[in-house]
Amino acid sequence: MSDLPPKNYNFALELKMRLLSFFIFSMLVGIFIVFFFFALGEFIGWSINGFIPGSVIGMVLLFVALCLKIVKPEHVKPVAKFLCDNMGLFFLPAGVGIVNALEVLSQYWQAVLVACAVSTVVVIIVVASVQQWFEKHRKGAEDR
Repeated sequence: MSDLPPKNYNFALELKMRLLSFFIFSMLVGIFIVFFFFALGEFIGWSINGFIPGSVIGMVLLFVALCLKIVKPEHVKPVAKFLCDNMGLFFLPAGVGIVNALEVLSQYWQAVLVACAVSTVVVIIVVASVQQWFEKHRKGAEDR
Protein backbone atom coordinates (compact mmCIF):
# COMPACT_ATOMS: atom_id res chain seq x y z
CA MET A 1 0.00 0.00 0.00
CA SER A 2 1.19 3.47 -0.89
CA ASP A 3 1.04 6.50 1.39
CA LEU A 4 0.37 8.80 -1.56
CA PRO A 5 -2.95 10.65 -1.74
CA PRO A 6 -5.46 9.60 -4.40
CA LYS A 7 -5.13 11.06 -7.89
CA ASN A 8 -8.19 13.28 -7.50
CA TYR A 9 -6.84 14.88 -4.28
CA ASN A 10 -6.91 18.68 -4.46
CA PHE A 11 -3.83 20.16 -2.75
CA ALA A 12 -4.90 23.75 -3.47
CA LEU A 13 -8.23 23.21 -1.73
CA GLU A 14 -6.49 21.59 1.23
CA LEU A 15 -4.13 24.57 1.51
CA LYS A 16 -7.00 27.07 1.27
CA MET A 17 -8.95 25.27 3.97
CA ARG A 18 -5.94 25.16 6.30
CA LEU A 19 -5.23 28.86 5.76
CA LEU A 20 -8.89 29.71 6.35
CA SER A 21 -9.01 27.69 9.57
CA PHE A 22 -5.77 29.35 10.75
CA PHE A 23 -7.23 32.81 9.97
CA ILE A 24 -10.47 32.00 11.80
CA PHE A 25 -8.55 30.64 14.81
CA SER A 26 -6.34 33.74 14.97
CA MET A 27 -9.44 35.97 14.73
CA LEU A 28 -11.10 34.04 17.57
CA VAL A 29 -8.04 34.47 19.79
CA GLY A 30 -8.00 38.20 19.07
CA ILE A 31 -11.75 38.54 19.66
CA PHE A 32 -11.40 36.70 22.96
CA ILE A 33 -8.58 39.02 24.09
CA VAL A 34 -10.49 42.17 23.13
CA PHE A 35 -13.71 40.96 24.80
CA PHE A 36 -11.78 39.83 27.88
CA PHE A 37 -10.34 43.32 28.41
CA PHE A 38 -13.71 44.88 27.60
CA ALA A 39 -15.44 42.68 30.20
CA LEU A 40 -12.69 43.33 32.74
CA GLY A 41 -13.04 47.07 32.18
CA GLU A 42 -16.82 46.88 32.46
CA PHE A 43 -16.51 44.97 35.74
CA ILE A 44 -14.06 47.52 37.14
CA GLY A 45 -16.28 50.36 35.91
CA TRP A 46 -19.30 48.76 37.57
CA SER A 47 -17.39 48.23 40.82
CA ILE A 48 -16.45 51.94 40.97
CA ASN A 49 -20.07 52.93 40.24
CA GLY A 50 -19.45 54.03 36.66
CA PHE A 51 -17.13 56.92 37.53
CA ILE A 52 -15.06 56.00 34.46
CA PRO A 53 -16.76 54.09 31.62
CA GLY A 54 -15.85 50.42 31.55
CA SER A 55 -14.99 50.47 27.86
CA VAL A 56 -12.38 53.17 28.49
CA ILE A 57 -10.91 51.21 31.40
CA GLY A 58 -10.77 48.08 29.24
CA MET A 59 -9.06 49.95 26.43
CA VAL A 60 -6.46 51.34 28.83
CA LEU A 61 -5.89 47.87 30.32
CA LEU A 62 -5.42 46.40 26.84
CA PHE A 63 -2.97 49.20 26.01
CA VAL A 64 -1.00 48.50 29.19
CA ALA A 65 -0.99 44.76 28.43
CA LEU A 66 0.34 45.48 24.95
CA CYS A 67 3.02 47.86 26.29
CA LEU A 68 4.13 45.33 28.91
CA LYS A 69 4.16 42.61 26.22
CA ILE A 70 1.61 40.54 28.14
CA VAL A 71 -0.47 40.47 24.94
CA LYS A 72 1.31 40.12 21.61
CA PRO A 73 0.19 42.68 19.02
CA GLU A 74 -0.12 40.03 16.31
CA HIS A 75 -2.86 38.34 18.36
CA VAL A 76 -5.15 41.38 18.25
CA LYS A 77 -4.01 42.91 14.94
CA PRO A 78 -6.58 41.15 12.68
CA VAL A 79 -9.44 42.10 15.00
CA ALA A 80 -8.16 45.66 15.39
CA LYS A 81 -7.89 46.02 11.61
CA PHE A 82 -11.44 44.73 11.15
CA LEU A 83 -12.80 47.08 13.81
CA CYS A 84 -10.93 50.09 12.38
CA ASP A 85 -12.05 49.27 8.83
CA ASN A 86 -15.68 49.23 9.99
CA MET A 87 -15.49 52.10 12.46
CA GLY A 88 -18.22 54.05 10.68
CA LEU A 89 -20.77 51.50 11.87
CA PHE A 90 -19.99 52.35 15.47
CA PHE A 91 -21.04 55.98 14.95
CA LEU A 92 -24.56 55.04 13.88
CA PRO A 93 -25.93 54.63 17.44
CA ALA A 94 -24.47 58.01 18.41
CA GLY A 95 -26.09 59.62 15.38
CA VAL A 96 -29.44 58.04 16.21
CA GLY A 97 -29.08 59.25 19.79
CA ILE A 98 -28.47 62.80 18.58
CA VAL A 99 -31.55 62.66 16.36
CA ASN A 100 -33.61 61.33 19.28
CA ALA A 101 -32.33 64.15 21.53
CA LEU A 102 -32.99 66.91 19.00
CA GLU A 103 -35.49 68.57 21.33
CA VAL A 104 -32.92 68.87 24.12
CA LEU A 105 -30.23 70.00 21.69
CA SER A 106 -32.47 72.73 20.32
CA GLN A 107 -32.79 74.16 23.85
CA TYR A 108 -29.06 74.10 24.63
CA TRP A 109 -27.50 74.45 21.17
CA GLN A 110 -25.29 77.38 22.25
CA ALA A 111 -23.73 75.40 25.09
CA VAL A 112 -23.22 72.37 22.84
CA LEU A 113 -21.63 74.54 20.15
CA VAL A 114 -19.26 76.20 22.63
CA ALA A 115 -18.35 72.85 24.19
CA CYS A 116 -17.59 71.36 20.75
CA ALA A 117 -15.49 74.36 19.71
CA VAL A 118 -13.52 74.53 22.97
CA SER A 119 -12.91 70.77 23.11
CA THR A 120 -11.75 70.75 19.47
CA VAL A 121 -9.23 73.53 20.14
CA VAL A 122 -8.01 71.79 23.31
CA VAL A 123 -7.57 68.48 21.49
CA ILE A 124 -5.63 70.15 18.67
CA ILE A 125 -3.32 71.92 21.15
CA VAL A 126 -2.73 68.77 23.21
CA VAL A 127 -2.06 66.57 20.18
CA ALA A 128 0.32 69.15 18.69
CA SER A 129 2.18 69.50 22.01
CA VAL A 130 2.51 65.75 22.45
CA GLN A 131 3.69 65.34 18.84
CA GLN A 132 6.32 68.05 19.30
CA TRP A 133 7.48 66.46 22.55
CA PHE A 134 7.81 63.04 20.89
CA GLU A 135 9.65 64.51 17.90
CA LYS A 136 12.11 66.37 20.16
CA HIS A 137 12.79 63.25 22.27
CA ARG A 138 13.07 61.01 19.21
CA LYS A 139 15.66 63.31 17.64
CA GLY A 140 17.53 63.42 20.95
CA ALA A 141 17.58 59.62 21.11
CA GLU A 142 18.82 59.36 17.51
CA ASP A 143 21.70 61.77 18.23
CA ARG A 144 23.03 59.58 21.05
